[in-house]
Amino acid sequence: MSVTSEATTTWNGSLFEGSGSVSPASGIGTFPVDWKARSEGSSSTTTPEELIAAAHSSCYSMALSNELASNGTPPESVSTTASVTFVPGTGVTGSHLNVSATVPGIDEEAFAKIAEAAKNGCPISQALAGIEITLEAALA
Repeated sequence: MSVTSEATTTWNGSLFEGSGSVSPASGIGTFPVDWKARSEGSSSTTTPEELIAAAHSSCYSMALSNELASNGTPPESVSTTASVTFVPGTGVTGSHLNVSATVPGIDEEAFAKIAEAAKNGCPISQALAGIEITLEAALA
């Protein structure tokens, strides 16, 4: 069974002076987007890269949770931050995953190995195969 996810963006104007909004089909809200936020950063307007970061961090957390459970060491909690870098004129250049997890019954070495396997097995990591993906993983 496949699942298709959708979002719709409405854009008005040119790239540099225009703006728009993106709405996920789930109905969770409508989010403003514009070039200034994308190229300079903003705390009140989203960017495509922030949406990629949300997808990557959530997918990685699920992948790690599954890998840990398959190892017989299910996590109590996993917290992942994905930092996606965008360079105007170049594009998306990388995604850095920073994860902290509470996992009873596992040592640092085994956790690091499983964390790396989850990075490689995460479907969003696979979709981002054209960029560098780095990982910092630690037990809480």
